[in-house]
Amino acid sequence: MLVRTLIIVPTHNEAANISEILDRLDEHVPDADFLVIDDASTDDTRAIVTERAKRDTRLRLVTREEKRGLGDAYLHAFQIGLDDGYDAMVEIDADLSHDPAVLPTMLDVAERGIDLVIGSRYVPGGSVIGWPRRRTWLSRWGNRYAAIMLGLAVNDATAGYRVYRADTLQTIGLEGVQAGGYGFQVEMTYRTVRAGLAVVEIPIAFRDRVAGSSKMNRGIVSEAFRLVTYWGLADLLTLRRRGRAYRTPRSST
Repeated sequence: MLVRTLIIVPTHNEAANISEILDRLDEHVPDADFLVIDDASTDDTRAIVTERAKRDTRLRLVTREEKRGLGDAYLHAFQIGLDDGYDAMVEIDADLSHDPAVLPTMLDVAERGIDLVIGSRYVPGGSVIGWPRRRTWLSRWGNRYAAIMLGLAVNDATAGYRVYRADTLQTIGLEGVQAGGYGFQVEMTYRTVRAGLAVVEIPIAFRDRVAGSSKMNRGIVSEAFRLVTYWGLADLLTLRRRGRAYRTPRSST
């Protein structure tokens, strides 16, 4: 049974969205605790969260003075959650792209023993709203490429709406994670699958942000592509080495 849930919200200049996402999370998962981890915001994000935390003991703010990337923020927050004894940890974007109304279903699936629950855009019933066609195509192509290269039976390995059981994170480990941007999501999915753990995708409607600016850039895309290619080729080489090791030697004549 999952008794304690920590919802992690990474932020960088999300003053226009942070109050609403916290309000909606509070509405749909009132028993959860919230951790906002902020990387070097220069707007009022920190002030808004600090003021709210004075009225809500379930909310805390972790501030970092450098913008160190999405992956690093989640690793920092995961370690806090593990140290504090939470049973499940949730990833959700601050920009209102992910609907908190789906979260109770995702938590229920995790409570039934699923190790990683992904809010997926690319399973039947899922959708993307508000993205230009080119960005949707890039996202779909990137997910297919990751699935082929890494042998993932997952449609949306780049998704940022997730529930991890604490024992999942302990099993796959937080050490040595390489990706700092959105490739982090692929890497964590890859680690989970390689560990033989169960992954389930729940359909969601993903909506493009209305306020604030996207953190996606060419460098993040390039990092993900480079790492997926490296991991895939490394796996292929490992399989070939194993094949040679297990091949029966020819008899000498």
